[in-house]
Amino acid sequence: MITAGGLWFFYFKSSRKKHTDVTYMDALNAMLLADKRRAIALLSSIVKKDSEHINAYLQLGNLLREDDTDRAIKIHQMLTVRQNLPKETRIEILKSLSLDYDKTGEFLKAKVEAERILKIEKSNLWASSFLLSIAEKTEDWDYAENKAKELQKIKGFNDNIDLSIYTLQKGVKYLKNNDIEKAETLFKKAINDSPNYGLPYKYLGDINNIKRDLVNAVENWEKYMELSPNESYKVFDSIETALFDSGRYSEVENFYRKVLNENPSDVNAGLRLANVLNEKGENKSAIALIDQFIEKETSSISVMLMKLKLSLSTQTPAELSFFLDDILSKVKDDKK
Repeated sequence: MITAGGLWFFYFKSSRKKHTDVTYMDALNAMLLADKRRAIALLSSIVKKDSEHINAYLQLGNLLREDDTDRAIKIHQMLTVRQNLPKETRIEILKSLSLDYDKTGEFLKAKVEAERILKIEKSNLWASSFLLSIAEKTEDWDYAENKAKELQKIKGFNDNIDLSIYTLQKGVKYLKNNDIEKAETLFKKAINDSPNYGLPYKYLGDINNIKRDLVNAVENWEKYMELSPNESYKVFDSIETALFDSGRYSEVENFYRKVLNENPSDVNAGLRLANVLNEKGENKSAIALIDQFIEKETSSISVMLMKLKLSLSTQTPAELSFFLDDILSKVKDDKK
């Protein structure tokens, strides 16, 4: 038999739940409108009245993460000890706690919480992606490679370049520690696994250069340029130095001409070729080359400074002063 007191309690509880649900909807609307202060105030009022409103606690912690991360962590930690929560809710709590620790730079703790998600749901895409990002931040390349493989399995596709990135990074780490042989092995593995991935060729060229195998160094750097044309300038200096050191002086000019034939707007190659021509005593040819870039309106401050340098022995002081004014005007325009 239900007593009057029991009816009153049931009515009170039902009424309170209805009120908090309305308030929660108001809080969600405030979040959609980017009214963070109002959303926090509404969610705070809910959890004071209804300690069982898990979603309100969860969203409150998420909103506090940016400005009060310690409080966000406490809220989300408190939720982890709640019993009999649905699987989806437990995952959301652990996800929030992972992001809290990521925000504070406590990557090991973030990793632990995300791994707890995988114990609940082995193929959770978010957790695997998050753990991969943590591995990249901490430069744990073996772990990153494993997570990348897991992600590919979850998504149902294979991408060797994705995996070769981590093989490369392991090689770079060994190279920084002067373990040349292990680094070389890993760069060759990355090339074998992903022949169209450019960066391993650059690093293998660096290894060749360290070993003074200049022929293979130049070949690998040129392969890197072929596969990563927008990054070609990064090996110009290395190739030029290697050609000079191996007595292949005449090939330097031909190298830059080949680059410009393939990409006439490559300013870096143009500047270097102009410098080579000038050093050979072909000042007029060097100036003519730089003028081509100026006429194409692809001139940068570097191009104009090269023109000034090349003109020092051929122009009058008045002409040089006029050209210097153009450079200063260009500097001002670039700052706007």
